[in-house]
Amino acid sequence: MDDDKIQDPVPPATPRPSGYETAVLPEANKFLRGPQRRGYEFGQAVSVFREMIYGFRKLHFAGPCVTVFGSARFPEAHPYYALAREVGSRLARKGFTVMTGGGPGIMEAANRGARDAGGRSIGCNIVLPQEQYANPYLDQMIDFEHFFVRKLMLIKYSYAFIVLPGGFGTMDELFEVLTLIQTGKLQDFPVALMGRDFYAPGIEMIHQMVERQTINDLDRDKLIIGDDPKDVVDRVTEVAMKRFGLLYGAQAQKRRWWLGE
Repeated sequence: MDDDKIQDPVPPATPRPSGYETAVLPEANKFLRGPQRRGYEFGQAVSVFREMIYGFRKLHFAGPCVTVFGSARFPEAHPYYALAREVGSRLARKGFTVMTGGGPGIMEAANRGARDAGGRSIGCNIVLPQEQYANPYLDQMIDFEHFFVRKLMLIKYSYAFIVLPGGFGTMDELFEVLTLIQTGKLQDFPVALMGRDFYAPGIEMIHQMVERQTINDLDRDKLIIGDDPKDVVDRVTEVAMKRFGLLYGAQAQKRRWWLGE
C-alpha cells in the first residue's frame, strides 16, 4: 500500500565548523598525509596496535553478534528509525547480541530495539568532530579513533550483517563486507539489505555488474533483500544457525581483568 511505503529522508543539514579541514582531528589528518618522520610513524603504528588489542579484549565475550549498519542522521520520528528498532528487537529475541557503530540514527534505533527486548547491545563508536555520539541504549560502548580499526571490530565479531539506508560510511561498510566474502577473507555470513526503494539504484548497479561480468551470479545472490524485519531476521537466523551453529568458543573461557576483559 502507498500509505505504508517508506518515504525518502530529508535529513537536516549538518554544517561543518569553520576551519574544519585543518583544525579538527589534526593527528588523523597528519597520519594520512603521506610520509612523516620515522619516529612519528612508529608511534602511530604502536597506537593502532594498542587500539586493536583494546578492541579484541573488550569484545572477546560479546557472544554471537549481528551488526546493523545505517546512517546516523535519521531522527526518531523517521520510518527507517522504526524499522531499525524492530530489527534490533527481533535479533535480540533470537538470541543475538546487537552490534552497531554506537551512534545516533539507525545505530541508536537498533540498539534501542535490543534493549526493548531485553537483549544485549554493543556499540563501537568512532570519535568524530560532528554528528557522532554514543547513544544511550548501549550495554557496552567502545570508542575508536581509527575508522579501519572500528570497522574491523564490527566485522570480526558478527555472524551476519543487516544494512539499512545510509551514506558514504554505510556504503563503505557494506562493500567491505561483500569484498571480504567474495575474496574468501571472511566466511560466507549472511548480508541483508533493507530499504528496497532506497537501494533500488544500487541493486540495479549490482545487476549491471553481473551482466558485464565484473562479479558473478553467486556474488549477487548472496545478498538478502527485503523490507519485512521478521522475514529478514528469520532468514539471517536460519543461515547463521545452519551454517555456523551460533558457536562462540570464547564464552567458555574465564575473564582476565588484567587484560581489560
